[in-house]
Amino acid sequence: MSEKALRYTSSGVDLGAADDAKSRIAKLVAGTFTEGVVSAFGGFGGMFRFPAGMRAPVLVSSADGVGTKIKVAIETGRHATIGIDLVNHCVNDILVLGATPLFFLDYVAFGKLDPAVAEDVVSGVAVGCAENGCALIGGETAEMPGLYTQPDYDLAGFIVGCVEEDEILGPARVRAGDALIALESTGLHTNGYSLARRVVADCMGLGADDRFPGLNASVSDVMLTVHRSYFRALQSVRDRIHAMAHITGGGIPGNLSRSIPPSLDAVVDVASWEIPEVFAAIGKAGDVGQAEMFRVFNMGVGLIVVADPEDVIAIIQSARIAGVTAWVVGEIRNGSGNVHLA
Repeated sequence: MSEKALRYTSSGVDLGAADDAKSRIAKLVAGTFTEGVVSAFGGFGGMFRFPAGMRAPVLVSSADGVGTKIKVAIETGRHATIGIDLVNHCVNDILVLGATPLFFLDYVAFGKLDPAVAEDVVSGVAVGCAENGCALIGGETAEMPGLYTQPDYDLAGFIVGCVEEDEILGPARVRAGDALIALESTGLHTNGYSLARRVVADCMGLGADDRFPGLNASVSDVMLTVHRSYFRALQSVRDRIHAMAHITGGGIPGNLSRSIPPSLDAVVDVASWEIPEVFAAIGKAGDVGQAEMFRVFNMGVGLIVVADPEDVIAIIQSARIAGVTAWVVGEIRNGSGNVHLA
């Protein structure tokens, strides 16, 4: 082979680093395996055995990322929790349909693969899967020079769960007079980071290690607070729930509207809770109007449950046992499919 002969490494792809990353990840993946897993790590596809005893199982799937929150992880060199964010976000997305998570796959793409960073990221995915009883059965770690610039990388996930067909939650179950129950978020979760990062850097003039205004925590601690999963908090009371809304991009108006029928309205009492300081500070520093804040951020509400008023106490208690604060935030009324912030 001549000195001018090209190798894969000369184009920016390091197969040795890929092998190193795979060896680091193998144990993390195996640690999440549940009894439903059929395949071993490293195959061309992951295999999962359907749960026994289900009468009319329906598969529920979702795919998502963590948005520009990943830039905070990259800029601070803190990669161990971004994977937990990813899993919890996806778990919540299928939870609102009543589904139990079965398995998860991840995708991490680098400009230049760093095995240690890949290990940190996937360790978070593995933690998130274990906490939600979900097996990590596959994924992909890619190196794509020219598309991503070091140290940037991207992260995405795909989840599959199941639910009995006659137990699927959603707008068809919602009735006038139903109560709206809010479950507290842990902060920004994984939405609104493009605006939040700009306000923090440009309007507040703060760096990652500076104290966040009004809070006894650094900017990086606040911005990297883990997106909460609500699976355990509601696992025992899902049969009492009519519908749910995961409050992500679009805020309460944009997501709660997806969980009510066109003949009903959801009325949310914004005075029923105190807006957390992280949102108040961003809104003030960036001169962001209230309507825009509620459209971009969750404003302290990570999930809204729709249920019969008789089941409110049981649902709130279930959440509190899991360490999640919950409260009645409004009600369902006759209308035309709108969400009103009153």
